[in-house]
Amino acid sequence: MISVVIAAHNEAAVIGRCLDGLLAPDLDITVVANGCTDDTAAVAASRPGVRVVDRPEPGKSAALNAGDAVAVGFPRVYLDADIPLTADDVRALAAFLTSTPGLLAVTASRKLDTRGRPLLVRAHSAINGRLPVYRNALYGRGISMLSEEGRARFGAFPEVVADDLFLDGLFGPGEKAETPAVVAVVETPRRTSDLVRRLARVRAGNAALRAAGAARPAARSSWLRDVVLPRPWLLPAAVGYVALTFAASRAARRSQVGWGHDSSTRTSVGVSQ
Repeated sequence: MISVVIAAHNEAAVIGRCLDGLLAPDLDITVVANGCTDDTAAVAASRPGVRVVDRPEPGKSAALNAGDAVAVGFPRVYLDADIPLTADDVRALAAFLTSTPGLLAVTASRKLDTRGRPLLVRAHSAINGRLPVYRNALYGRGISMLSEEGRARFGAFPEVVADDLFLDGLFGPGEKAETPAVVAVVETPRRTSDLVRRLARVRAGNAALRAAGAARPAARSSWLRDVVLPRPWLLPAAVGYVALTFAASRAARRSQVGWGHDSSTRTSVGVSQ
């Protein structure tokens, strides 16, 4: 049986939609509500067959560990609450994982949703969405699936912000891959200020892992070498990308960054609860 673990902090607006697509008798689903001040746990508990762990303390790593402690099957999926996948998507990921020799971890292809976003958010996404660093990587899309052997690569999730980068660093190029058969739609922030905060959080988390030697060094010039130079028409977008990257770098240095999420993309409009 495939197990799905969802660490959810104040996700009442989106957790219902996430779970409704996953409900199936062959999926073991655990939602770990952590430090919630909304109805995340109640919404999750209203879905039949969903196991809910309600922790008073916030913290994604501890929530993932709590979910692992009660999950019963493999492959093991770690899913963000704002990534809408279906049970068929999860089965397709499992089929890809089990049918491809050498693979220990798989993920979905990544699509950035920029509809109705401000110009600077769309500019950043135009560059970020083409960066080769995301190819076959386990980060940046809110979904990772590990085989039982892959999960045995580590014990507990460490106290880090970038849990997906941590997972990615555990596997070599031939051990992880993405499949075009499943697409994870990533909601980009609806406000430029929210994008800066998200980027600052990501930069701080990545820097902490790299300082500990748990992640590969950043390819800082890839946006120019691999994206803009082959596509000169992206130069205007690159100006916005660089400006936002600089702003996020300053923000990451100024403040202590913990696990959080972009509230601008969490909306209950059109979402069942």
